[in-house]
Amino acid sequence: MVPLMFPVPALIAAPCTLTGDIRAHAVSGRTVLVRLPTGYDSPANRKRRYPVFYLQDGQNLFDGATSFIGGQEWKADETASLLEARGEIEPVILVAVYNAGTDRMKEYAPYPDTKYKGGGAAIYGEWLSGILKTFVDATYRTKTDPANTALGGSSLGGLFALHQAITHSEIWGKAAVMSPSAWWADRAILQTVTDTPKKPIRLWIDIGTREDESGNALKDAQQLRDTLITRGYKPEADFRYAEAPGAAHNEAAWSARFPDVLRYLFGVNKK
Repeated sequence: MVPLMFPVPALIAAPCTLTGDIRAHAVSGRTVLVRLPTGYDSPANRKRRYPVFYLQDGQNLFDGATSFIGGQEWKADETASLLEARGEIEPVILVAVYNAGTDRMKEYAPYPDTKYKGGGAAIYGEWLSGILKTFVDATYRTKTDPANTALGGSSLGGLFALHQAITHSEIWGKAAVMSPSAWWADRAILQTVTDTPKKPIRLWIDIGTREDESGNALKDAQQLRDTLITRGYKPEADFRYAEAPGAAHNEAAWSARFPDVLRYLFGVNKK
């Protein structure tokens, strides 16, 4: 089935805050928004190709009108445009993939959890790397190699991004792992990191210090960091770990950290 393009206003009845050149597609019945860098259609750039950053929970990235919490969005479109204009990052295509609503846990979770179920991430990952990436690469001027293909998300989306990068580094060479649900399925992700040979990937990992009352989210993230180091991943060279003082588990917190995510993964001066 050929994915269909339709105008952005058809998606959203309420006033929206989409910024820049954003194009909407229905791919396998799922809404996907593609944010193109400034000047993408300029004659001067007609032969230029761009890295791509695939992000989960696409409803929350560009527009508060569609976000899970009304009015809270990542402002990913504005942030990318600003950093590109300043020359802090290379121009990048952002692909905002809408989640599956009630099936979100099933799709994002790499392992089944005794309480919350899930465990369907392999199927979703195959769709993402197969059907969606193939469509994006065929439709836009992309750099298709792993070094220029990033995956990202927060919470379960962050767990999904990390698992995919570690197990499918031949596709995803970079990943943004924001506030990852490392606790899922008795912290099974730690065993995956331990059991999987070190891969040539670049990871951003972060956590807020007030994401839950127990403080377990912070401890889990620290344990994930330590497990990566034990497996041979080097801080800064292979991954950056950041703790955000006082930050909670919400879109506003992830929006505040997104500039640093872009700088680390796509910065003009990465070293």
